[in-house]
Amino acid sequence: MIKSIAHASFLVADLDVSLTFYRDLLQIPQNMGRPKFPFEGAWLDLGDSGQQLHLMQLPNPDSKEGRPEHGGKDKHVALVVDDLAALSQKLEAAGVLFSRSKSGRAAFFCRDPDGNALEFSEDFTVAKT
Repeated sequence: MIKSIAHASFLVADLDVSLTFYRDLLQIPQNMGRPKFPFEGAWLDLGDSGQQLHLMQLPNPDSKEGRPEHGGKDKHVALVVDDLAALSQKLEAAGVLFSRSKSGRAAFFCRDPDGNALEFSEDFTVAKT
């Protein structure tokens, strides 16, 4: 019955800081078609699939404190990337800490400025040339 995820949402404290991370550093395009809501936010397009990441500047009831250091042991969103090595170099250059997957897979985890965990891996279902 379920075909895909339409979007995932993260609560953020400062939309500008979050856009610097997601739009500028990770290069996820911002969709300017977001309707006017009574709170600040942004929609980001994840590839050509129609899936999105929604950032909502609202109070967060979850503390950043006490979360596992490794994002794979926390609630997270997994994103498929074209070039995992290039992304890891970009994050290192920006001073973003990340940890490799504990399973041995070619994947790693980091946290955004609000402590939300992200997983990155390459799509191994498509043949590599």
